[in-house]
Amino acid sequence: MNNNQATLQKLDQMKLHGMSRAFRGAMESGTKNHFTPDELLSHVVDAEWDERHNRRLQRLLKAARLRYPAGFEEIDFALNRNLEKNQLLRLSDCRWIEEHQDIIVSGPCGTGKSFLACALGTQACLYGYRVGYYAASKLFGQLKLSRADGSYLKELSRIQKQALFILDDFGLQGLDAPSRLSLLEILEDRYGRASSIVVSQLPVSAWHETIGEPNTTECHTTRSVGTRYDHRPCQSALRAVLFCS
Repeated sequence: MNNNQATLQKLDQMKLHGMSRAFRGAMESGTKNHFTPDELLSHVVDAEWDERHNRRLQRLLKAARLRYPAGFEEIDFALNRNLEKNQLLRLSDCRWIEEHQDIIVSGPCGTGKSFLACALGTQACLYGYRVGYYAASKLFGQLKLSRADGSYLKELSRIQKQALFILDDFGLQGLDAPSRLSLLEILEDRYGRASSIVVSQLPVSAWHETIGEPNTTECHTTRSVGTRYDHRPCQSALRAVLFCS
């Protein structure tokens, strides 16, 4: 076994697979001798960094369970949906997640609300944030089952650990008492600590009827949007509004 083979074996044993592949590729292509020592080191370190970044990204995307494999580059700003391109581009650096801000996306059915939320979720994964996507009806149904089998607090803890919580299709049906309590507990845990995206066909002003209890509704809207915002009904456009917690 020569020195190069011994080096490859050690890299594999240390699970430095990116460096191992880059070093092996340089040897097999005959380009190894074209590198200076510092250039070769930089090359294999970059390969290892890319390898780890991509593995982590795939883990985050798998865990997020986003509805659509959407990316920012796929958002079509040419469509007349009342989307502010500059506003969305400002969101692309994910500073709003670092600052624990929230987003509400509202608009009628078929305007791409869920796709936009998933694009924001994908961008968060690219920046290394843990994301969780949930359809509202399924989430509240699962939480009811978790109450019955004793895993409710575990489920809430899992959601709390996510840097970005995406609640899609909120308001399609009214909330019963257990669902109201679950939503309040989720928002209470995340308020000022983590970010959320709520996707709904309804403006915030119509949430009172969906949530069902005025006092609880006030708590929900305060936790989710932080400050009051006047939402006028959106007839044919999609609206994405950033709210400070």
